[in-house]
Amino acid sequence: MLEVNVARRAPALSPVVSQASVAIAQSAPQGRLAFRIRPAALAGRSDIDGFDLTGPINSRISAGEGDGAGRRTALRLGPDEWLLLVGADEVDERSEAIGAALSGAAFSLVDVSHRDVTFEVTGEGADVVINAGCPIDLSAKAFPVGSATRTLLGKAEIVLQRLGPDSFTVTSWRSFAPYVRGFLIEAARHPH
Repeated sequence: MLEVNVARRAPALSPVVSQASVAIAQSAPQGRLAFRIRPAALAGRSDIDGFDLTGPINSRISAGEGDGAGRRTALRLGPDEWLLLVGADEVDERSEAIGAALSGAAFSLVDVSHRDVTFEVTGEGADVVINAGCPIDLSAKAFPVGSATRTLLGKAEIVLQRLGPDSFTVTSWRSFAPYVRGFLIEAARHPH
């Protein structure tokens, strides 16, 4: 019954919106695992189940091939916090593998795939559109390709990733997705 209720409450979002030179599109579903562990508990390991956990805070490291199965991305959002991204159909398999790899260690691993909606914001001026509501400096020097952080867009908490010079993802909780989408569209209509 929960799956039916979640489906009913999911926001009805059109797949792609383009404004000027910036395109805003909702991403395909993706598996997301909220992972917490004290760095000391990693005992010098640089990766767990193919996830590279060596990046500094506010970084994004991807390993594996393509965008689908086998692709593993670790966003380091805090000293002991990562958001692990996998294919939508890999969540259970990755959860079991991580649990087995960390047997005996204290950690938290929670599937949050259902919670979030991600928008791709691409094109020349994508940084300006996002900066209309995001307080951090998105210049290439301050927020280079490979950066990821938790921040705000207007009144909504988001996880922001820079995938390329003019390519970002903005992830928000599902309940804030219509607001985030509307904010991005409005900012794209009136670039500063």
